[in-house]
Amino acid sequence: MLDGQRRDRLRKAVAECLRAPRATGWAEAMCVAAVAALGSVDAAALTLRTDSHGEEMIGASEPWAARLEETQYTLGEGPGVEAFGTGGPVLVADIRVEQARWPGFADAASASGAAAMFAFPLQIGGIRLGTLDLYRRLVGGLSSAELGDASVLAELATLALLEDAERTGPDDLHAVISYQDVNVATGMLAVYLRVSLEDAFSRLRAHAYATDTPILELARDVLARRIPLDRLVD
Repeated sequence: MLDGQRRDRLRKAVAECLRAPRATGWAEAMCVAAVAALGSVDAAALTLRTDSHGEEMIGASEPWAARLEETQYTLGEGPGVEAFGTGGPVLVADIRVEQARWPGFADAASASGAAAMFAFPLQIGGIRLGTLDLYRRLVGGLSSAELGDASVLAELATLALLEDAERTGPDDLHAVISYQDVNVATGMLAVYLRVSLEDAFSRLRAHAYATDTPILELARDVLARRIPLDRLVD
């Protein structure tokens, strides 16, 4: 009974956010509702993920969350990456103590003002679609009530995602941040170096990390010929 009441309450919260004048879609509404429902959370993001390097962020409550999602993608590590890989929530009450676990992300997230993060996989059965990532600026964990609400929000996001894909087709989902340019740049580099796509993507990621450049920005520089491919060889 309690779970049913919780679902109804959170569904109504998401619906209210979706009716807001500036709402841009259900994914953003879900993120805004998550921040409103979870008192200790400052920002939220919904990201589609795959086992390869494909990824798209479909909603965020604010640009700060979007930048942190891109940091995870650039570095290939972080709570969201791990939650998607394991299929279970990854709850980090203090990011600063996780240097050994995620050396790049822990430093970058702390520098961006994130103190804690909680990632919940979007999954149905054995199929994983992405993650709901929650950020806060102060150290500390989620209460038991917040943990329950976050789990239900991840479930609601998964169902909404499946309904949206069924209604419009998987290729018509609106991405707030699309990494298609990264895929194109990866293909160009793979052809240039005569290596696999995975090797080419690893080189892009390594260069982005070494130069402290978001990988999407680096990919667009490659496509615009602002960075020659031979600079990505080593």
